[in-house]
Amino acid sequence: MPKQALYLKWRPMTFDDMVGQEHITRTLRNSLKTGRIRHAYLFSGPRGTGKTTTARLLAKAINCHHEDPEQRPCNRCPACVAVNEGRYLDLIEIDAATHTGVDDVRDLRDKIAFAPGEGRYKVYIIDEVHRFTGNAFDALLKTLEEPPEHAVFVLATTEIDKVPPTIKSRCLPFEFRRVPLQEVADRLERIAADEGLRVERAALELIARYGTGSLRDSISLLDQIVSDPQEMVTLALAQRILGAASLAAVRDLVEALIQRDTAGGLHIINAAVDAGADPRQFGQQIVEHLRAVLLAQTASADLVPASQEDRALYTDQAARIDRGTLLRAVRAFNEAVSSYRGGWQPQLGLELALIESLRAEPQPVFQSAPAPRAAPAMTAEVHPDPQPPGAPPLIPASVIQEKWGQMLRALYRYSKTGPGLMEQFRVVRVDGNVVTIGSESSIYVERLLAPEKLQVLERALMDVHRVRLAVKVVQISGDQHLPAAGRYDVDDPLLSEAAQLGAQITPRDPDERPS
Repeated sequence: MPKQALYLKWRPMTFDDMVGQEHITRTLRNSLKTGRIRHAYLFSGPRGTGKTTTARLLAKAINCHHEDPEQRPCNRCPACVAVNEGRYLDLIEIDAATHTGVDDVRDLRDKIAFAPGEGRYKVYIIDEVHRFTGNAFDALLKTLEEPPEHAVFVLATTEIDKVPPTIKSRCLPFEFRRVPLQEVADRLERIAADEGLRVERAALELIARYGTGSLRDSISLLDQIVSDPQEMVTLALAQRILGAASLAAVRDLVEALIQRDTAGGLHIINAAVDAGADPRQFGQQIVEHLRAVLLAQTASADLVPASQEDRALYTDQAARIDRGTLLRAVRAFNEAVSSYRGGWQPQLGLELALIESLRAEPQPVFQSAPAPRAAPAMTAEVHPDPQPPGAPPLIPASVIQEKWGQMLRALYRYSKTGPGLMEQFRVVRVDGNVVTIGSESSIYVERLLAPEKLQVLERALMDVHRVRLAVKVVQISGDQHLPAAGRYDVDDPLLSEAAQLGAQITPRDPDERPS
């Protein structure tokens, strides 16, 4: 006799066995305790998340003979045993994928009037209900509006948007969610232990990742990989059977993106495919890794379901890759995976995605997370002595303003959040070796007044202009825009040059009309 598949053998027999759907099982158990059984339920969600299984559990529970509602289904009474063995006459399962016509629904409607033969309720489970035709839905609608007291409908679908609103409004909806990766891995670990299988935890997590939140698919993958119960299933073996590239190849490719090493990235892609990695799954791994880096850069690596070691890697890479390249890479590789059709050059889509990601020049990244690395310590030698106001500028303000973009790129090496803050400032004036910058917002001024931030800014200015400059921060008014002297310095290079030669610049009253 053929051996039973693992996903059938380990199908949940009670509500406690359900994984990742506590928000649904809790509501159903409460309705059993209070006796509030609805005539129609609508279960929606991705495949393999427990919709049909929950429908069968509900059918068992509402017909269970156990006196305590919290113990239903008990799996010991005649009704529960009959459902488990597939011979309960009052449980009717209909596959809407093969019974799509109006005649099928009419036949159902004719038979529903008959009272249940064994239990209290006659339960109809209609799987993939979205496959019904429009006329079939119309025929079902009348039955859902005025069902017999002994009938309970459970409609299950993976495409809730294809179910007409009139059907939805007459059902109690439940949305099934993808099962979290760690919960799937825990379930697989329990199955492996009870079945006497030897599987590494890392291999189980890889299987769970490939199951994409579907517990049934994950258990099927485990069944596929374990061909010999005596063999130790390692991460490398699981990768080879699933056609997955090694995690090192994925990390190396992301490093190539960070270093903007197109040639190195192409070598990594071709080496992974030549080693047997499936291009589609390799691309999915790359997208998943890049998404984790994006989350680490824009929010926090804690959002990624991964080990602490992997989160540290995502945080480190997020601090070293610019936002533009990262966004282009996510889009390009995701498009390569979505449009993959095989062909005689299966890795071509990944190669084009890599080249497309590195096509433009990198731009500074303004990120809120992770926390920026500490800036290099500044010595007293770097910080110059301030010069009195009105001293000839060491460098014209127009030159500093012109090279402001270069300064932001230099600043990014010391602080990942610095360029974003400095976009709120502009050069006001230059007095000797003192560069006065201003912002209309007092909040930004206060944020920049910290000595360590000024030191980092002065280091970036020195990298660009090759002279030691001090920085002074002031708040400017939105009406006056810039102080008079600063306005000449920034807007008129001729006046700035005259001041450098020792000329005294007398500001004109802004309200005074020129003669």
